[in-house]
Amino acid sequence: MARSVVIAGGGTGGHIYPAMALADALRRADPDVKITCLGTERGLETRLIPDRGYALELIPPVPMPRSLTPALLSVPKRMAGAVAAVAAVLDRAQASALVGFGGYVATPGYLAAKRRGVPIVVHEANPRPGLANRIGARLTRAVYTGQRDTKLPHATYIGTPIRREIAGLDRLAQCEAARSHFGLRPDLPVLLVTGGSQGAASLNRAVLGAADSLLAVGVQVLHVVGPRSGTALDAPRADVPYVAVEYLDRMDLGYAAADFALCRAGAMTCAELTAVGLPAAYVPLPHGNGEQRLNALPIERAGGGLIVDDASLSPDWIRGVLIDVLLDHERVAAMAAAAARVGRRDADVELAARVIDAADRNPGARRGRTSVASRRPATARGAAPGRGARPEEGPAPAPSAQQPGDGPPARGGRHRGAHRSG
Repeated sequence: MARSVVIAGGGTGGHIYPAMALADALRRADPDVKITCLGTERGLETRLIPDRGYALELIPPVPMPRSLTPALLSVPKRMAGAVAAVAAVLDRAQASALVGFGGYVATPGYLAAKRRGVPIVVHEANPRPGLANRIGARLTRAVYTGQRDTKLPHATYIGTPIRREIAGLDRLAQCEAARSHFGLRPDLPVLLVTGGSQGAASLNRAVLGAADSLLAVGVQVLHVVGPRSGTALDAPRADVPYVAVEYLDRMDLGYAAADFALCRAGAMTCAELTAVGLPAAYVPLPHGNGEQRLNALPIERAGGGLIVDDASLSPDWIRGVLIDVLLDHERVAAMAAAAARVGRRDADVELAARVIDAADRNPGARRGRTSVASRRPATARGAAPGRGARPEEGPAPAPSAQQPGDGPPARGGRHRGAHRSG
């Protein structure tokens, strides 16, 4: 009987992208694994997951009201219906394990898996866990986090799974080709500006307002403005390139071309930038629970980035602060190296190994499989004592977590630009 893993990671990109990175890693580790993803008809998963070639099962969404309203009265009945729907998916898939990343689909996923006796694995990418993962962490001892300081029962820090094309990126080796792809010069520093898949109006306004100053000092700009913004039509024209695009489906090339980034501080953005050793000025979202600032704080404290409040971001801040940083090549190189020390490249491999171990401990799972630890690459088998996650609790401990710096080199310690050689 082949392994069968059900992944509950729908809703937002912050849940879907690490879920897809895990799915890819599971398929690399076990080409025969069956993967089924849970989602709702309202989420991005209806497009993103089928595009990646994975089966998607839709269940009713059960959003939890954030205050005492009459909507609370309908939650138990709706949750019961969603749990029943997930239980039916688990039965059809003959699930060996369920992995949850939080969000609307995770809570019924955890409850249904507990009801069916299916092993549960929880991954929380953010420093402040959501309700779904707080529930899930009480139903299993297999709980993993993308941040060292995340508070959850039984939590072990392993990092956040990211796409292989990002995790395996060698920025220095691919820099020249990436710059050529975008029409950027090889001899001048590049600032990458991105507000995520939808763009960020405050970042767009600030950078466009300071564009003449950036270009005047020889800083090239690769600006991902977001869809439907119209900003690309207003990009300045000068001898120093300013390249504006609405959407970038090859972020690996964007990272390879850049020396520095100006961006939001979502969990995936922070995980990707540190994995490839790209320093950044992080502009946390000005609303919500302050989660994005917490994502960027460890990077800032390590010296791998700056944090600027959204309200403080302006053309004047770029002229008075950011340009000085961009032109200090030694400082940028040191920040790149510091960012790389924070990042992890093999969280997808590590989490896949933990999921396979959990699936193989399922009483209904096929026996006699080769130990997953024996199949994992040497770079993902061990952690230096005292440097990473604490030992996993519970029966049959999984291998220790991957450490920063393992896998392909981050290439963060050398600043490219006016002084880049060869």
